[in-house]
Amino acid sequence: MPIIEPKRMLKGLKVREVMRRFAASIPVDSTIEQAIRCMIKNKINAVLATDKQIDPVGVVSKTDLMGAYYTSAPISSPVWHIMSTSVVTCSPDDTLEFALNIMQDKGLHRIYVSDDLRGHSTGVVSYPDIVGLLYRYCHRCERNVRKQLDALDRLRVKEVMTPRVRTLPDRDTILRVLEELGGRRFGALLITSAGGLPAGVISSTDLVLAYRHGVPTSECAAAIMMTPVRSCDQEEDLAKAIRQMVFCDIQRFFVYSGTADNIVGVFSLTDAAQARSGSCRACITSRMDVM
Repeated sequence: MPIIEPKRMLKGLKVREVMRRFAASIPVDSTIEQAIRCMIKNKINAVLATDKQIDPVGVVSKTDLMGAYYTSAPISSPVWHIMSTSVVTCSPDDTLEFALNIMQDKGLHRIYVSDDLRGHSTGVVSYPDIVGLLYRYCHRCERNVRKQLDALDRLRVKEVMTPRVRTLPDRDTILRVLEELGGRRFGALLITSAGGLPAGVISSTDLVLAYRHGVPTSECAAAIMMTPVRSCDQEEDLAKAIRQMVFCDIQRFFVYSGTADNIVGVFSLTDAAQARSGSCRACITSRMDVM
């Protein structure tokens, strides 16, 4: 009996259709502080380190910076002390599915794009880029735009979210937050009050900023957490949640059931991209025209 593989929304799309044609880089002898400044200025999660010939020799990510913060490395240290020497690349003509599979297999949030023999990076593709493409195609879909989708066709946040949330009390130290985020590879932690209620969020960006400003790791989590907790209902239409994330530059929502205090999951740009479809089941059943 033949096996029929459902078509995906990303099927046939090329990396060049979604890549950002700019890959931020710094010289390999730059300091950790310079790497942080570059990331903040460009609103990115990683920066390339290059040699004198402008060839990429490593990548400095926010995870690397968190590790440096954890070990109390001076921000005047050179980035080659903490960078990863593995620069994973793809071609602009590779399929987006191929690039996404590499990102998932290697646990990466981005992949650099190279179209020359020397490996010079001409761009980068990341989960936010893929989610933005998904939203644009879904928004133009005839089935989604011109027809009223019934409840069975609409995807809900609960079908895509990660159904687990790691929390820490606000009295715990930043060092404890670093251990949790670094060891479990979460993008953010939910911080709770003395009564166990959601009080704030600490992300890798918050930790990097704390590192730059010299906040000691012995300080309590409440000192650097962001408030309020950005959340949505688990029954929310996936399309609406994605739209808010794309246009408000939000990386994740904490998902609640019933009331905002009952957090049951996390919905991130990574979850949206890994779904490999738009906001309804139209594209999953091959009814979406992406031409």
